[in-house]
Amino acid sequence: MSAPLHDPYAALRIPDFRRLISARICYTIATRVQGLVVSWQIFKITNDPLALGLIGLSEAIPSIGVSLYAGHVADSVRRKNIIVAGVAVLVLCALALWFFASPWGLNFLAPGSLRTLPLYAVIFVSGIARGFLGPALFSFMPQLLPSRERLSNAITWNSTTYQGAAVLGPAIGGYLIAHLGVANSYAVASGLLVLALAQFSLIASRPLPPLEGNKLTLQESVLSGLRFIWGNQLVLAALSLDLFAVLFGGAVALLPVFAVDILKVGADGLGHLEAAPAIGSVLMAAVLTYFPLHQKAGRKLLWAVAGFGVATIGFALSTNIWLSLFLLFMTGVFDSVSVIVRQTLVHTFTPEYMKGRVSAVNNIFIGSSNEIGSFESGAMARLLGVVRSVVFGGGMTIVVVLVTAFKADKLRRLDLTPAPTPAPAE
Repeated sequence: MSAPLHDPYAALRIPDFRRLISARICYTIATRVQGLVVSWQIFKITNDPLALGLIGLSEAIPSIGVSLYAGHVADSVRRKNIIVAGVAVLVLCALALWFFASPWGLNFLAPGSLRTLPLYAVIFVSGIARGFLGPALFSFMPQLLPSRERLSNAITWNSTTYQGAAVLGPAIGGYLIAHLGVANSYAVASGLLVLALAQFSLIASRPLPPLEGNKLTLQESVLSGLRFIWGNQLVLAALSLDLFAVLFGGAVALLPVFAVDILKVGADGLGHLEAAPAIGSVLMAAVLTYFPLHQKAGRKLLWAVAGFGVATIGFALSTNIWLSLFLLFMTGVFDSVSVIVRQTLVHTFTPEYMKGRVSAVNNIFIGSSNEIGSFESGAMARLLGVVRSVVFGGGMTIVVVLVTAFKADKLRRLDLTPAPTPAPAE
């Protein structure tokens, strides 16, 4: 018996996979720039941390609302078609934000705080598009791989490039706000989304995986993803852990408040604060490309989420910009471990023909919990104050880890070490 040789570039040798991650780089930079700009714009209009939380809620409600149906669609319609349509809608949303920030669009906005209503409306529409994009992207990526042996490597590269783009997005966004203004920042985001749309369009379409078992009704298909996850303790525990960690640890939503009122670093500093977690994530993801997390993956996942909570508390209490940047960097390091272990686990234990529906539930658990966590952070900031609300969130994250470690023994014992391949016969 001999262990297979590890090729850290296996997935990158596939042309369509390279096109996919190129498109995701443009898409991620664009959405990060847009997210930073809209949060800055709304905070400047309202000077209210709850208004920042409402940004997340405006996106989460439609995303959750369509997720289960979107999962059914991702397992019923060619996934590339869904991706192209979803990104096209996001291009239109970015153009709408640019219009409302331009001198012509300002005439359409009501005075005072009501000026934010059209912005929330555009975010709501983009939430619908992202609700369909999540399951389609998740289930389309494995279809580009010639074998499951490259799946773990593809997941790591997918995460690495995503986090790398997430580093550039806030830094670019902060620079654009400071030097070009809000309207021009939206124009740049629109251009990047057009590039992403072009790259996604160049990927060859793939047929749907063959269905196993009897054909389900629409209702049965929509609910089957929920039943699958509910019946799998390992997947349920991993998703629940990330759900509550992200829900309570959403300090990122309040970064404009920290940048303006606590650390006093302005728009450029806000870009650096937003980029710090992503820098930590991309560096850790790059390390995991060469040294995959296989042995004792469950324990490492629990320790990583606990570390995320501790770093969040430290960030809340810091009044030094360099210490704050380091602690945000560490939240990204810990989050990268969590993301890669969770995605590997879900991909490994989910049949190909169900990945759209299971990803939809995953999107409800994880993707939308970012936005709901943003709302929770904004609401708690108004109730407790900004610093105490972030300390509370970090503390609750640690409590969730302790409960999960005690209750989910299968997750605690999870090991993702690949089985050795038999030696060739002589």
